[in-house]
Amino acid sequence: MRTVFVAAALLAIAPLSYASDSDRAKDERARLQNSAMVMREVLDVPDDIPRDLMDHARCVIVMPSVFKAAFVVGGSYGRGAMVCRTGKDFTGPWGAPVMMALEGGSFGLQIGAEGTDFVFLVMNDRGARSITHSKVRLGGDVSVAAGPVGRDASADTDAYMRAELLSYSRTRGVFAGLSLEGSTLRPDGRADENLYGRHVTAREILVGAEIQTPKAAQDLLAVLQKASPGRKVEKS
Repeated sequence: MRTVFVAAALLAIAPLSYASDSDRAKDERARLQNSAMVMREVLDVPDDIPRDLMDHARCVIVMPSVFKAAFVVGGSYGRGAMVCRTGKDFTGPWGAPVMMALEGGSFGLQIGAEGTDFVFLVMNDRGARSITHSKVRLGGDVSVAAGPVGRDASADTDAYMRAELLSYSRTRGVFAGLSLEGSTLRPDGRADENLYGRHVTAREILVGAEIQTPKAAQDLLAVLQKASPGRKVEKS
C-alpha cells in the first residue's frame, strides 16, 4: 500500500516531460477551471472571505487541492493561479492569470491525501510585485498571516494592517484562516509558457502588454469581478 501511495505522489509532482504541448496546455486550462470552482465555492460559504478585505486586495492566488507528500519529498506541493487587478495602482478590472507554484513548508496535519484548497489575498503593492518577480518565502520575504473570516470582518484588523498576504484554507468543507510561514510561492514559468503558447514572464502578464486572457480563465475572472468589481483606495 505504501508503494502505491509513493508512486502516486511521484507521478503527481513529477515534471510533465513526456506530455505533448497540447496536453500541457490542457492541464493548465483545467487548473484555471478548478481555481474558478474553488473560488466560487469559497465565496458561497456563510463565513467566507470578508468583502472589505477582497475590496482592498491587489491580487488573489488560488491553489486547488494542495497535498502533503512528506513521505516522499518532506513537504507539500501545489499549483494554481494568481489574478491581479490591472492598472498602475492595481485599481482596474481583474487581469490575465499568472500560474503559480506553492512548495515546501510544514502545513501541519490539516493537509491529507484528499488535498486542501488554499486562497491568498495579496494586500499591498510590494507583496504583488515581490511575488511576480521571483520565488518568495512566506514569513520571510513577504509577511503572511491567517486571514480573518466572516463577512463583517473589517480591513482595519491587525492582520490586514501588518501582512502582505492573508491566507485561507479549506479541507473537507471547513474554511478557515491558516498561516503558511516557511513555505514558498513562485511564478510557474513553464506553466505560463504552456498556457500562453510562448515564453512570457509573470511581469509581462501583470502589465498586460499584448497578453490575451485565456478563455479558460474567464470563469475565474468573472467570479472575482462579481465578488469585488473594484479596489478600495485609501484616502490620503
